[in-house]
Amino acid sequence: MKAIGIILAGGNNDGRLGVLTSHRASAALPIGSCYRAIDFTLSNMSSSGIGKAAVLTQYNSRSLRDHLMSSKWWDFGRKQGGLFVFTPYTSSDGGDWFRGTADSIYQNMTYLLKSNEEYVVITSGDSIYKMDYRQVLQHHVEKGADITVVYQRLEHKDLSYYGIMEMDENQRLLRFEEKPQVAQTNTASLGIYVISRKLLIELLQTIVPQGGYSLVKDIIIRFLHDLKIYGYEFNGYWSSISTGIADYFATNMDFLKKEVRDIFVNDYPYIETKPKDEPPAKYNAGAEVSDCIVGNGTIFNGKAEHSVIFRKVYTGEDSVVRNAILMEGVTIGKGCVIENAILDKDVYISDGQQVIGKSQQEPVILKKGTRL
Repeated sequence: MKAIGIILAGGNNDGRLGVLTSHRASAALPIGSCYRAIDFTLSNMSSSGIGKAAVLTQYNSRSLRDHLMSSKWWDFGRKQGGLFVFTPYTSSDGGDWFRGTADSIYQNMTYLLKSNEEYVVITSGDSIYKMDYRQVLQHHVEKGADITVVYQRLEHKDLSYYGIMEMDENQRLLRFEEKPQVAQTNTASLGIYVISRKLLIELLQTIVPQGGYSLVKDIIIRFLHDLKIYGYEFNGYWSSISTGIADYFATNMDFLKKEVRDIFVNDYPYIETKPKDEPPAKYNAGAEVSDCIVGNGTIFNGKAEHSVIFRKVYTGEDSVVRNAILMEGVTIGKGCVIENAILDKDVYISDGQQVIGKSQQEPVILKKGTRL
């Protein structure tokens, strides 16, 4: 069962991630000291035997495009297939921003028309998980489904951010409610779909000229009773970072848990990323580091605990970093206290400063390049 991939990485997310996505798409957000969010979906596709994938992106796409410049890290550097990055464009015939998930695929219909694979796996680019899509494809075929929607029963989550599903005993979809104020079940769509390539083309050519631009509203919900739409339950680790700052913070902190870290780092197939060539982290005399995950090129002179620290970070003497996310190139001076905080790329904290947020759910955020 051969399939191509489509990764929806539009990047806007209605401002839920604040200044973190003011200069980058959410799919390009740093995760777990060395990854970008999109690495997880790309690695899943490659390890599932999908050799051709398209990334559809729109807002603040430069950082994402830079990260994807070479596709070989995810094994997409091949003669047959490959990795494609599509953004809105203009021509003498005009052009439009992507008006929705379905429209973004429709505007790049050539990708579907020039492919020969039977199936399409459609995913988001800002969810953190490991999945073998071949199992979803097998389920899709066994059920005789027109569309398969991957779901999970979510606990302790704000379900108003998700599509909520109701199914019969055979997992056939009976009802789908997009981002309800009050959810009737905790069965949430993960935004991962399997559909035949020919059916997807047919549906897009039907709905988009009629003003239908959403995969969920204009295909899943509209054709709920006309198509055979089934669910596939995923029971592994899954987290979305697009739902807000608190979820982004919590997802990074999950990498401090061995059982989560092992899924992505130690259990084959691994999650791959674009490597950087820095020396190992350095711990100078007086440094105390515990319960942290640390990127290459970092230099510690102070104390750090329960934090996710990316590459080329510097902490000064007598400084304390606690329950924080420090992105690439952060510099912290002497005698500083950083707690319940997210410091974006290239933030500079001068000696003696304190940056303290209320909690993990309400961290303080310093935007890229801030000097304090």
